[in-house]
Amino acid sequence: MKIFIDTAKLGEINEALSWGIVDGVTTNPTLLREATEEEKRKNRELDLESYIGKICRAVGEGKHVSLEVLSQKASGMVKEAQMLYEKFNPIAGNVVIKIPINTSISPEISDYEGLRVIKELSKGGMPVNATLVMMPEQGLLAAKVGATYVSPFAGRVDDFIRKNLGISFEKNDYFDFNLVRKIAVEKLSKRLKKSSTNKISSLYFDARKMSGISENGGIGSGTELVKKIVEIFRKYGIKSKVIAASMRNPRQVREVAEAGADIATIPFEVLQAMLKHPKTEEGVKNFYIDATRAKYEELFCGSK
Repeated sequence: MKIFIDTAKLGEINEALSWGIVDGVTTNPTLLREATEEEKRKNRELDLESYIGKICRAVGEGKHVSLEVLSQKASGMVKEAQMLYEKFNPIAGNVVIKIPINTSISPEISDYEGLRVIKELSKGGMPVNATLVMMPEQGLLAAKVGATYVSPFAGRVDDFIRKNLGISFEKNDYFDFNLVRKIAVEKLSKRLKKSSTNKISSLYFDARKMSGISENGGIGSGTELVKKIVEIFRKYGIKSKVIAASMRNPRQVREVAEAGADIATIPFEVLQAMLKHPKTEEGVKNFYIDATRAKYEELFCGSK
């Protein structure tokens, strides 16, 4: 599985690249805003165009930099995509254009603007990343019109389900939906024992509500979303690559890797957390103590 870093902060990008594990970078308007605000707080002069150019150069050839459009209508998105690609791709040949799968935020904008743009850009040979995918159905449609990459947002789906269930959480908390299912089964069992109705319809809707998946098309977690899209693509030989996006914690990264994601795009702090374990730290400390006692360091300084 390839690893992209999900940030627009040049310092984080350069640091992660130095580790040798990064295959690309994904940005979006929010991440660019955060990065530029940080630069301004440091009293650094900032020109957004030159800043994005620095990201493309830092990442280099053979990798990937996702840049996202701003408009909601097809005509505007196409113009912006062409501008971004023509302006920044010549720097290192690594730009991919992000198009939201559905940009409808008002009655004046249809649900299909994103699909039209993905189709047009892909036919013209431009690599496209279909973003903000929250259902397998959306991923399938994006692939059908030629998206190079499809990005299911696992973390945001987890947030959505937890909110519907009334579960409080911090952004990077792991969401154990298997545990939630077990709790739902127990609650339903107790409800059945106390229920005075024999109507299957009432019991059916009770079960769906308690499981928390009825509001999300039957998808029970972000990891399941990624897994379903991977399964569909493999079943039909679809060539679009799956980018597991909105990663919240290391365990989720492991799960999407097990699910078969081609790529995971991971925030810097989650990448850092993937390296940490208390027993690793303990082992290093103990080895160092024992090596010092054995004068192990003499092996490395050429002494007798």
